[in-house]
Amino acid sequence: MYQYFPNNYTWSLAVMSALNRGGQIAEIDEACRPLHDAAAKRALDGDAVAQNAWFESWCRMAERVERLAQADEAAGHPLSAGRKLLRVGLYFMLAERMPSHKDPRRLVAYKKGIAAYEKGLALRREPVEYVRVPYGATTLPAIFMKAPGGGARPCMVHFNGLDLTKEIVYSAIADEFRRRGVSLLIVDHPGVGAALRLQGLTSGPDTEKPASACVDYLETRPDVDPKRIGIIALSLGGYYAPRAAAFEPRFACCVAWGAIFDYGKAVQSRMDGNGEPSVPGFGEHLNWVFGKQKFADTLEVVRQMSLEQVAGKITCPLLVVHGENDRQIPLWHAERTVQAAVNSRDRELKVFSLFDGGAEHCGADNSTMVTDYITDWVAERLDAAVAGI
Repeated sequence: MYQYFPNNYTWSLAVMSALNRGGQIAEIDEACRPLHDAAAKRALDGDAVAQNAWFESWCRMAERVERLAQADEAAGHPLSAGRKLLRVGLYFMLAERMPSHKDPRRLVAYKKGIAAYEKGLALRREPVEYVRVPYGATTLPAIFMKAPGGGARPCMVHFNGLDLTKEIVYSAIADEFRRRGVSLLIVDHPGVGAALRLQGLTSGPDTEKPASACVDYLETRPDVDPKRIGIIALSLGGYYAPRAAAFEPRFACCVAWGAIFDYGKAVQSRMDGNGEPSVPGFGEHLNWVFGKQKFADTLEVVRQMSLEQVAGKITCPLLVVHGENDRQIPLWHAERTVQAAVNSRDRELKVFSLFDGGAEHCGADNSTMVTDYITDWVAERLDAAVAGI
């Protein structure tokens, strides 16, 4: 993986996220160039100092591009304005990724980011709707992207991981699904995005509950074929998606975009100093996601998140993709997931190598390798347009 900050995996991972999701390299470099000292002195100056420097620099870049977008819109150039606003949204969301969730500026930046992204999609006339999925006494915010073509189309429910949002997922993979005639319902489920930040909905082991609510919603849409609904999720979604498929038989296929067989063991290993964190303040972030004040209580939750007794209940086709050089989650999580899914009639492990690319966590080094493989596999299983539509 290209490491803009050679000694800071977490920041370099965010840089690659920007590059893989539509950020412009000159803007990214301008935001990051002043941060080399902060990255190098992180251990001396304290983590909060470094994360504040990141936050402020990325917000400045987002605000600059936003002014350019406003000028385009005033000149009557909505497509140009919209393209810039998509970057604005991305940059604000990458800015808010680093400080503690207790920092009030983080929520301000997040709201600016999702507002810019929504307006950018509208100005670009992307084929999307912002929808609310009924979920118990509340709703889950989601983006529905409609595939081209008439009639009822196949659709994938797309969950996140530990620390992403529906907007960042859209930028990563939506266009490739659209080209293959597969619609997407990208959901901020409990524990991520707006569900966590704006509604206070926290995560837990039973991800089939929000997943089943998504299927219920999709079955009400005449533009979705209820027999061709699958689920995909990335990173921590390597647990979320297989768990959902195990207990929701209406899913026609399942993709784990990066595996997690036993999250309790993964978290304990991370706390023991093994592996790289995706976000700063890993323990505090976990407490926020799972709604706990004490890390001991969070550990009790994540220790329940194992596929050991679950994967055998999966009967639909299952794809697990993993990187050979994943520095967050070891490859054995992927191998064990596929081995345990003994009742899946069509299960596959695809390992991306350092030689070919896509070998880092969820393909962070080259996401096109992974998204191409996933979307082709899904199109074949859901009888969609593998050759394009």
